[in-house]
Amino acid sequence: MAVSISPASLTAKPITFGTDGWRGVIAADFTFERVIQVAPLAAIALEQAYGGSRTIVVGYDRRFLAEEFAQAAAEAVQAAGFNVLLSDTYAPTPAFSWAANQHGALGAIVITASHNPGIYSGLKVKGGFGGSVPPEVTKKIEGMIQEGFQLPAATPGTLETFNPWQSYCEALRGKVNIPLIQEAIASGKLTVFADVMHGAAAGGLEQLLGASIRELNSDRDPLFGGGAPEPLPRYLPLLFQTIKEFRHQGGAGLAVGLVFDGDSDRVAAVDGQGNFLSSQVLIPILIEHLATHRGFSGEVIKTISGSNLIPKVAALYGLPLYQTPIGYKFIADRMLESQVLLGGEESGGIGYGNHIPERDALLSALYVLEAIVQFGKDLSDLYADLQQKTGYASAYDRIDLPLSGMDVRSRLIDALQSNPLSEIAGQSVVECLTIDGYKFQLADDSWLLIRFSGTEPVLRLYSEALTPETVRRNLAWAKDWANSI
Repeated sequence: MAVSISPASLTAKPITFGTDGWRGVIAADFTFERVIQVAPLAAIALEQAYGGSRTIVVGYDRRFLAEEFAQAAAEAVQAAGFNVLLSDTYAPTPAFSWAANQHGALGAIVITASHNPGIYSGLKVKGGFGGSVPPEVTKKIEGMIQEGFQLPAATPGTLETFNPWQSYCEALRGKVNIPLIQEAIASGKLTVFADVMHGAAAGGLEQLLGASIRELNSDRDPLFGGGAPEPLPRYLPLLFQTIKEFRHQGGAGLAVGLVFDGDSDRVAAVDGQGNFLSSQVLIPILIEHLATHRGFSGEVIKTISGSNLIPKVAALYGLPLYQTPIGYKFIADRMLESQVLLGGEESGGIGYGNHIPERDALLSALYVLEAIVQFGKDLSDLYADLQQKTGYASAYDRIDLPLSGMDVRSRLIDALQSNPLSEIAGQSVVECLTIDGYKFQLADDSWLLIRFSGTEPVLRLYSEALTPETVRRNLAWAKDWANSI
């Protein structure tokens, strides 16, 4: 049977930067030609924004052709007159942010599509301060592409390779009580499972801990088992099964499963009974751990999709709260301006004021392990304790609704703007916050957030309420509403 392909489907999408980087389908949108075009423009934008250095770090994850795309980017940046430090192996994106900071570089260019499915690749731009660049820098890159900016003649710079793991691991070890965790593992008090989702965190925890853990999905699989390297329950059947079998076979002591996305800047966990715990659960636990066991202080930063338990725990320990739009670059901007204890987002990105202004899943994993050992409790028990201390218990969920095209997105936005919602699932809308999407606070103390993805044709729906039934009701209502437009 013949396949009909329209000319429009063969046209690559414009190069645009979403909440964290440019991403596109490999061979359709993300091509060697475009990487060679974008990489030196990113270097020039970094130089114009920050200056003072001519060095660019280039790194990559474990996706299809990642090394080759990184090599092409490095050579294009070198030809534009910059000195390049090219990674000699895959590594977490935060390792390259750390490298840019430690080497006094202008910034880093990382070939990764983070949590997207295997058909995607992408390019992230990091600043020499160690975090995602602000929107004005990526807008500058987009502008140069649109205007057909011609690279000036330049004497090629140097190109050297380096191993990004050594300095990065050394830095992380210095922030956590590694011997305490090692002793708990060696004595059988703690069993650690890690699902690295075929991604860049592979081997990371063992390097950091110098102890044996049970790592799952360690092999390189550019198709990610047919799913996506995103720390969500639907992609974690092997981890759930493994932990439950461990308990069924008489595994004793505390146990935890740690989950890392494709480039290891997002984290989630599974408790000792095989229950999924998102960063909505981990962030409050980490706030308590850092405030009590480490005596840290400073601002707690949350995005608008963050749980209402986060400000309650912050208040419990006398910590100020700051709220941002979704996207870690907004958290990073705030981290550069204020003394921060922790900044986190519901999708799994968590960063720390005693580190670079970057979300870092491996550092988060180490702090989670440290918290479990020092409290001597399972993660779900720690979460239940916090709910009791604050008098606030809730349920949370999120669903992603694929859209057939950008025209559907436009219709939904028009509907939200021209016909503001006054009632959702039988509850009156008390307040609507629009700093990022549309967050509706409802009369029953639940909330619903309707937001469009910055990188995919997807509508993201989030809800938190006092019961799981109310969360399901809100999300079902939002899905039906979107499908009716």
